[in-house]
Amino acid sequence: MAAAARIAAVCDEFSPDIASLAGGAARDGVVAPALVRLLRAKVGAPHDAHVHRGATSQDVVDTSLILRLTPVLGLFDARLRKLTTSLSELATAQGTVSLMGRTRMQRALPIHAADKLRAWREPLERHIARLDELRPRLLVVQFGGPVGVRGDLGDKGAAIVTELARLLQLGAGPCWQVERDALAEFAGGRRWSPARSARSGPMVAIMAQNEIGEVKLAESGGSSAMPHKSNPVRAEALVALARFNAALLGAHHQALVHENERSGAAWTLEWLVLPQMVVAAAAALRHTAALCAGLQFVEQGPARPLR
Repeated sequence: MAAAARIAAVCDEFSPDIASLAGGAARDGVVAPALVRLLRAKVGAPHDAHVHRGATSQDVVDTSLILRLTPVLGLFDARLRKLTTSLSELATAQGTVSLMGRTRMQRALPIHAADKLRAWREPLERHIARLDELRPRLLVVQFGGPVGVRGDLGDKGAAIVTELARLLQLGAGPCWQVERDALAEFAGGRRWSPARSARSGPMVAIMAQNEIGEVKLAESGGSSAMPHKSNPVRAEALVALARFNAALLGAHHQALVHENERSGAAWTLEWLVLPQMVVAAAAALRHTAALCAGLQFVEQGPARPLR
């Protein structure tokens, strides 16, 4: 108890030297060893031996990752719900506008704007439900110790994890140092954020073509050489983000390949890929919302498919 009180008191006022942390991260490949050394020095003898007891660097970094992903899930959920509401409102206001349905890039049969919007909205609604289902699997504290069995804590390992989870407002469960399937599910699910919100991207770009003219955009990009052009910049950005995230997904799946009880290589690859996927997904949702907010469908009348 004395050690716990001393460590807690130091942590309340602890402000590590950033240069020391940066040097330690460059040397050790992860910031935790330098952080622990600085914290132990502040705690001092005889309680310094209890700092980081039973834990390992990966416990610190992985739990930190989950703490950072918690508000990310909230952001995604909020943007998805706002986007689906916007699409529903757009359908109410403009859903009866007549358009030409196209299959394999050719005129097919007449449809309405509501049909387009439904195909954009419904997958996003299903993904909101998937996010809710994912939370208890993903938002779980990591505490496994050096080889994932909490061996240095005797029979108190499970109780410590439960209390740590309570303090951090995360779920408690078994060690998942090499069991990254929840993160893979998150990464795979995030692929839909750009891909599904980007569903509107190529459609809007095609519908905005001069030869088709089925939509008007509230904003468009200009050309340095052709002043008459109005480029569908946000729609193009959505397509690029979807393709970028799809490419990163394959790299993230490679991070599932762990050797033995822990892998530095797979872990490092995850750090390189996951943040970029999060940023791309959030940007895709933001661009889609802005694109749909200024979308105006153009009535096509009783057009018939070409013969």
